[in-house]
Amino acid sequence: MTISFNELPEFSKEYKRYLKKYRTLDSDFLNFKKIILSIPCGVGKHFNIITISNDIKIIKARLFCRYLKGASLRVVYAFHCQNCKIDFIEMYFKGDKENEDRERIKEYLKNL
Repeated sequence: MTISFNELPEFSKEYKRYLKKYRTLDSDFLNFKKIILSIPCGVGKHFNIITISNDIKIIKARLFCRYLKGASLRVVYAFHCQNCKIDFIEMYFKGDKENEDRERIKEYLKNL
């Protein structure tokens, strides 16, 4: 089973912004991708399924960043069960923003 990764333009913008701020993010994000390749929906308290609709699961996960030393970023992504595809929707730091952007998730689901 091969899973393809896609990024929304908003996610790419946030990723680049955090990459400038946190230098280890590139390797940390690669490790995160390896984890979700093996277990797309995640396991444990670091993964939370927000929405299930049709064959799509919207998942919020913690992304451990070594640069933050204990704190972590949040990544919201959509897992398409049928196509084996993952779309990254949002990345944010818990200190800057309390919760995920529900409007962006609704917009993403509406545009499918």
